[in-house]
Amino acid sequence: MPSTVTTARLQLAFAAFLFSTGGAAIKAVDLEGPQIACLRSVIAAAALLLFVPAGRRLLDRKVWLVAVPYAATLLLFVCATKLTTSLNAIGLQSTAPLWLAVFAPLLLRERVRRSDVLTMVAIAAGMVAFVASGDTAIASAPDPTLGNWLAAGCGFTWTFTLIGLRSLARDATTGADRSAAAVVAGNLLGAAFALPLAWPIPALDTSDVVGLVYLGVFQIGLAYVCIGRGMSHVRALDASLLLLIEPMLNPVWTYFVHGERPTALACVGALTIFAATTVKSILDARAAPPVGDPAAGA
Repeated sequence: MPSTVTTARLQLAFAAFLFSTGGAAIKAVDLEGPQIACLRSVIAAAALLLFVPAGRRLLDRKVWLVAVPYAATLLLFVCATKLTTSLNAIGLQSTAPLWLAVFAPLLLRERVRRSDVLTMVAIAAGMVAFVASGDTAIASAPDPTLGNWLAAGCGFTWTFTLIGLRSLARDATTGADRSAAAVVAGNLLGAAFALPLAWPIPALDTSDVVGLVYLGVFQIGLAYVCIGRGMSHVRALDASLLLLIEPMLNPVWTYFVHGERPTALACVGALTIFAATTVKSILDARAAPPVGDPAAGA
C-alpha cells in the first residue's frame, strides 16, 4: 500500500497534469475565447459545489474580494490561449512572481529578499524575449500580439489571486475552506464577466460539449480536489515542484494535438521564466512552513 505522502504527491502530480491539458483542450473547442471561458466556469463551479463541500461557504465578503482577480485570470487565460501559442500564454502567466515581489511587501508585509530581485530580473528578461519573438499568426494562434498582451495581463491578475489566497490561508482554522470558496466564487464571477462578451452562445456540437465538460469537471474541478487533498500531506518544496509540471507540459500537449510550434526566442523566454520560477519555488519552500496553501490553476 502506498504511504499517505506518496499518495499526496501522486494527487498533486495528477492535478498538475490536468492543469497542463488546458491549452490543448481550449484550442480544441470551436468557440470564441469568452464563450469557452463562460461555459467552462459555469461547469467548473457546479462541479466544485458538488464535490467540495467547503466551497459552498460563500457568505464571506473577503472570499468574493479574492474571487475578482481569479475570475479575471480565468477569462484572460482562456482568451490568451485562443489567440496566441500555449507556450506564450502559460509562460506570460508565469510572470506572476515578478509582480508578487512588487506587491507582496505592500499588501502582505512580506519583505523582498535578494533572491527575489534576481528572480525579477530573470523573469523580466524572459518577458523581453517574448516581446521580441515576433510570433506570426497560425491556425491555432490567430492573433499572437493581442494574445500575448492578454497573457501578460493574466500574469498580473494571477498575482493578486495568489496574494488573496495567501491572505485567506493565514487563518489556520478556516483558511482552506475560504480558499475553496474563493475558487468557486471566482468561477461564478468568471462566468458573469465573460457572459456579455460570449452572448449569444451558439449551438454546441458533441465535440464542443465534451471539451467543455472536460475543462470544467476535470481540468479545473478534479484538479482542485486533488490539490486540496494533496497539499495537506506534502512539504511546500515538493508541492511547488510537482505543480511546475503544468507549465512544462502545457505546450507539449498543444504541439502533439495541434502541431503548434512556438518560435525559438519564445522558447528561450519561457525557459528563462520557468527556470527562475523553479529556483524561487525552491528558495521560498525552504523558508516556508511544511505545508503550502492550495491554489487552482487557470
